[in-house]
Amino acid sequence: MAKLTISLACCPYDRTRALFDGTVGVDGCETIACAMPPEEAFHRAFRFQEFDVTELSLSNYMHTLANDTNSYIAIPAFPSRLFRHSSIYVRTDRGIERPQDLRGKIIGVPEFQMTAAVWIRGILQDEYGIRTSEIRWRNGGLEQPGREQKVPLSLPADIELEAIPRTETLSQHLAEGRIDGLISALAPSCFPGNPNVRRLFPDYRAVEEDYFRRTRIFPIMHVVGIRRSLVERHPWLPVNVFVAFLKAKEICYRNLEKIGHLYTTLPWPVEELQRARELMGSDFWSYGLESNRREIEAITRYAHEQGVLSRRLISKELFAPSSLDLPKV
Repeated sequence: MAKLTISLACCPYDRTRALFDGTVGVDGCETIACAMPPEEAFHRAFRFQEFDVTELSLSNYMHTLANDTNSYIAIPAFPSRLFRHSSIYVRTDRGIERPQDLRGKIIGVPEFQMTAAVWIRGILQDEYGIRTSEIRWRNGGLEQPGREQKVPLSLPADIELEAIPRTETLSQHLAEGRIDGLISALAPSCFPGNPNVRRLFPDYRAVEEDYFRRTRIFPIMHVVGIRRSLVERHPWLPVNVFVAFLKAKEICYRNLEKIGHLYTTLPWPVEELQRARELMGSDFWSYGLESNRREIEAITRYAHEQGVLSRRLISKELFAPSSLDLPKV
């Protein structure tokens, strides 16, 4: 029987690399793997639905799911996770010394609904008591003018969100002092280098480690989506794709553990792996719903409270049901 040919768009992280070099395949499928940065995969998936299997922004995916416009159904594989305290940049001349000083300030964000921003606003609320409506928001391109929201939003009336001029960028606005701060997954080009711009949390690793110790949350940024129409025709596909991502991650762990020759271009990766496991557990980059229920319930709540979602999603409805019930031996 001929195999099903599927296209895959994803960043070639160490945890997904085996899917690109052929070490791991999707059972029953011939995979055409297209390596690309997440921003490109998101744009091509949400605008044109080009790929059968694709890395997706978690918040944008949730938005389409809540509005019944989703062309993809996710599996609980999370190719990108990141603590986001490092992603808040502020002017040094605005009296911003602690998170509470963000109240009333003008803060830029490339897209209001982007996953990093949803997490940061949720953390600001839960950890520091700052409501989303207490900050004045501006959106636009970080380095290229004219960036627009990927999905339409209908925000509560008490949340101020305005677009900067289409010919200007948020990095320019921050460098020139036209905004007080910036939330961005990518560092703006004015940092480092501009003496008037710094991170809100300069020692962000210590802050993030403390956050994890108290909350046990390792924020999820991206999911893997499978074309919904393809799943309807081939209901075995979600589990097979999920298992492939699990196998690729296990190979990544094994490579990180090797000390005879290093797979990572860092001098002490094995010690760093041990340090992460001491803090976060052996499978700190876990897949599956149950081991990530804290994270999923937190971001669905944050997105709904911030007006990104029209309704609060139930955790299990984010994922193909079969991918939540793998056989056990």
